[in-house]
Amino acid sequence: MFSPDLVARAEQLLAHWRARGLRLATAESCTGGLIAALFTEVAGASDVFERGFVTYTNAAKIGVLGVEYETLARHGAVSAEVARAMAAGTLKASAADIAVSVTGIAGPGGGSAEKPVGLVYIGCARKGAEPQSHECRFGDLGRTGIRMATVAEALKLLETTSA
Repeated sequence: MFSPDLVARAEQLLAHWRARGLRLATAESCTGGLIAALFTEVAGASDVFERGFVTYTNAAKIGVLGVEYETLARHGAVSAEVARAMAAGTLKASAADIAVSVTGIAGPGGGSAEKPVGLVYIGCARKGAEPQSHECRFGDLGRTGIRMATVAEALKLLETTSA
């Protein structure tokens, strides 16, 4: 399912975190668990990968991750604010030290002029630090293309924040 390069990069991140005694958790909407699947593709990941949440609906984002209803109402599920709140909520709802979250529009429908298909926000949070977010505008690569591009970008963000 994943390219050998992506699996090797995930393996390197897991080794990096393992050496530091850190644990990872994920919160995914548009990728539906693909980031968790990438990390668990690596044998022995369970000593670093703590858990993954697939919070596809707003109700799940609120109920599982503690995203505020007002944040969703004000900014929409696909927003930097919600990506950051999802990452922060993942840390609170898990025993992880690092969290990554994704929320976006994978298509083929659901986009608008303001929030087109291919718009994705990736959140990242570490214990003791403010959550960050990154905006991606992939364009209409098709549903699978957008989801896989999001996995690759999430991995890149984790590599950057783990250096």
